[in-house]
Parts: sequence; C-alpha cells; structure tokens
Amino acid sequence: MIVQLSSGQGPAECELGVGKLFSSLREEFPDIELIKAYPSGIKDGYKSILFSSGKDLSFLDGSVLWICESPVREHHKRKNWFIDVSIIDVKNPLVEDENSGVEIKEKDLLFERFHCGGKGGQNVNKVETGVRLTHIPSGISVTSTAERSQELNRKDAKKKMTAILSSINQKAKADKKNEAWREHNRLQRGNPVRTYKGMDFKRV
Repeated sequence: MIVQLSSGQGPAECELGVGKLFSSLREEFPDIELIKAYPSGIKDGYKSILFSSGKDLSFLDGSVLWICESPVREHHKRKNWFIDVSIIDVKNPLVEDENSGVEIKEKDLLFERFHCGGKGGQNVNKVETGVRLTHIPSGISVTSTAERSQELNRKDAKKKMTAILSSINQKAKADKKNEAWREHNRLQRGNPVRTYKGMDFKRV
C-alpha cells in the first residue's frame, strides 16, 4: 500500500506535522519504507512524504489533527494543524489509464539487484532478490524486498513507481485547481481520522 502525507495548502506548522506524523507511524508500523520525501523550507518540515507498507492503512485516509501551540510563530493564537493523508491506488497499471497523461517507458527504467536479509530463510539471503528501480528522467528511486523472488519484487517496485508518477501527475493537475483543492481540504478537516497533541506528538 502506498500512502502520501501532505501539508496541503497549510502553513509551516502543517509541514512540521507531516514529519512528526511520519515518524510516529514508522514507530507504530515498523515495515514502513520511505519512497520519497519533499522537504520544505523549515527544519524537519515536509511538503509531502510518500511511503509504502504491507499493512492495510486505509483507515488513515482523510486528515490528521495535530493540537499544539505553534513551534514556528511565538504567541500565535491558532493551535489546530492538519495533515492530509491519501491512500494511492496501485491496482491498475498506469499504462492502462488513458486519462492519466503519464506513461512509463521501459527505456526510462533502471533495475538493479541486491542481496536482502530478513524473513524467508537462507534462500532469501543467498539470492539477489531485492530490487532497486530508478526512473531515469525524474531521478526517483524505489526499492522492494517484500517478496521471495526477484520477479515479484520487480513487479512490486514497478507498482510503487507507477503510484509515485501518478501522484505527481495528479498533483500537477490539482495545482491548477487551487480553489477546489482548498475546499477539499476544508471538508476533510471537519472530521479528522486521528488526533495528536503537543510537541511530543502523543496520540489522543
């Protein structure tokens, strides 16, 4: 499953919240693998973070509320900051989506193999089952070690890359519709799926 955390149209506090939420989720779900992070202009702040997990995290789809006095602007009255969470569907290959406007060409992909450890017995450790996939034009790179065979990991890496490029394409389209995007954020933020509090980011 591919998940995107985003500060949306929010201020620097939301960007900081994206980083804190990712760290918190990583502790809660140790199998989380970072795909791509887009840092913002503040320390430990992110515009968005893309990651993968073998767990079903669909319950996070929506928005997360962080209640905290602004760590960026002293004496700022606002204490509620929202992080948008989106589950990216990778069931259908991007090349079959005629409306996506994005096409992944094989000549633009670089596959690399590497040894990976972990569960699966000695066979996993002896054979180069891990796969690293790089999309040459964008420089985006992903890895996959979840499966026992290299072929399955290649397919998993391709799905991850498809999700990332699709997300970037969708974001570009969304940026042209800022007003609709802001309205979307307002609607989502009316009912957060989770709430955290304080600089230590404790779940309420």
